[in-house]
Amino acid sequence: MAIKVGVIGAGGMLQYHAAGFKKAGAAIQAVADLAPGAAAKAAAEWGIEESYESVEAMLESSEIDAVSVIVPNKFHAPLAIQCMNAGKHVFCEKPPALTAEELEEMIQVSEKTGKKLMFNFNNRARPESREMMKLVQAGEIGSINSAQAKWARRTGIPGFGGWFTNKELAGGGALIDLLHMVDLAMYFMGYPKPAHVLGKTFNTFITDKGFKGPWGIPDRADGINDVEAAAHGFIVFETGQTLSLQVSWAEMIKREEVSVVFQGTKAGGKVERLFEKDGLDETAIDTCEVYVQEDGKSINRKIEVEECEDMGRIDSAANFIQAIEGTAEPLNTPCQALSLMKIIGAIYQSAETNAPVSLS
Repeated sequence: MAIKVGVIGAGGMLQYHAAGFKKAGAAIQAVADLAPGAAAKAAAEWGIEESYESVEAMLESSEIDAVSVIVPNKFHAPLAIQCMNAGKHVFCEKPPALTAEELEEMIQVSEKTGKKLMFNFNNRARPESREMMKLVQAGEIGSINSAQAKWARRTGIPGFGGWFTNKELAGGGALIDLLHMVDLAMYFMGYPKPAHVLGKTFNTFITDKGFKGPWGIPDRADGINDVEAAAHGFIVFETGQTLSLQVSWAEMIKREEVSVVFQGTKAGGKVERLFEKDGLDETAIDTCEVYVQEDGKSINRKIEVEECEDMGRIDSAANFIQAIEGTAEPLNTPCQALSLMKIIGAIYQSAETNAPVSLS
């Protein structure tokens, strides 16, 4: 019998979650959204049988096995906990929570209830990332000594005064929103334990509407803009590996760049997405390369993969269903998510104190 999924949140990401669940053979049974009429509209658009205007009503009335959480960051932890306590597996949008402490509570509930908890780190599911990970696992890269993670935008603030720019609702700005490349770099590196973190954040353009992205949420004149527009950091792991990062919504750069570059003991590599126009997937150029030395010569190899405009979002959602069924290993684990959230928290702490933060 097909797994039945309920979705909390009728926003734009629903299209990818629904497509992924259906690809894996699950049924999208219900959708809930607090905004009047939003769930009913989404249900009609995506062929979902049931719609609700409260999470409680969906959990009580619908016969679902799993829940997808697509809401502002502040509500990730409480809704995930509520759903797991109601006996549902949970697939949660990024970031996993506002803080590592919230995520620890989520993990405790997952372990207590025996329900699977996964997150939409969709860039792991991109064809480029999958092919690169095959090389890592085959030993062709060796040990990755160092890596550089970047998601940098020139004009990419997702609305002014909405929940994205409100620290109480979002937990932070660009860093917590665009954490994907930090996660992907650590994924390739084997998710080593962080020892020391140094970070700095900048809010230079966070109120300048000239730096707004071509998508996002409507501006609110009475809203709050108290998060960073850019973050830079450096992490030393207990293994001796290092990771530097640049994450921004608004910085003076040539073009939007989404990339992980690494240097291994046998080979180096790069997974990259460049945008001709900021944030517009149809303008993106994807690259996957490996760098080796052979017979005293520098050889650069381009890895060809199928195009994937959705950046792995559909396959990431499909993997959640497959992990529940036991037909595939989960692409991410709660322990990895916890390590990532500890690093993000440490970067914010380091930025506030102007000092390194020890996590070992």
